Amino acid sequence: MSSHNCGCPGASVRTIEKKENNETVSTGKQPSELRQWPTQLQLVPPSAPYLQNAHLLVAADCAPFAYADFHRDFIKGRVLVNACPKLDDTSSYVDKLAAMISQNNIQSVTVPIMEVPCCRGLGMMVQQAVQKSGKDVPVEIVIIGIDGEKRG
Repeated sequence: MSSHNCGCPGASVRTIEKKENNETVSTGKQPSELRQWPTQLQLVPPSAPYLQNAHLLVAADCAPFAYADFHRDFIKGRVLVNACPKLDDTSSYVDKLAAMISQNNIQSVTVPIMEVPCCRGLGMMVQQAVQKSGKDVPVEIVIIGIDGEKRG
């Protein structure tokens, strides 16, 4: 299996070390909660060390743009991979997610998707991947409205 880094230094797997911060910085800016790179599902190898024992976040590409508190409510404490079920070639996604789950003792999977019909495919792929992995991992699918509100 290739590393999918295409020779691009920006696709190198890395953990982002951060201090624990429970307060908003005095400037009012929210700190980034991202703890690893890359995030694109196509670029994250199932062997990435940050996946071990992780709470996995499989986010639709549009969800962070629609939901203003995405970092605080979704990324914090989780490892992010993102994808678009409409525009990506998703043919390998179920197998890749199943490998991530089976090889890394994933604790849970949260899937924020948009309310539009094409986004539902990402939730279905995650459920198929968990089933294929043979593990009993809880999956939570959260629908984000195009107005930026959680639907469930």
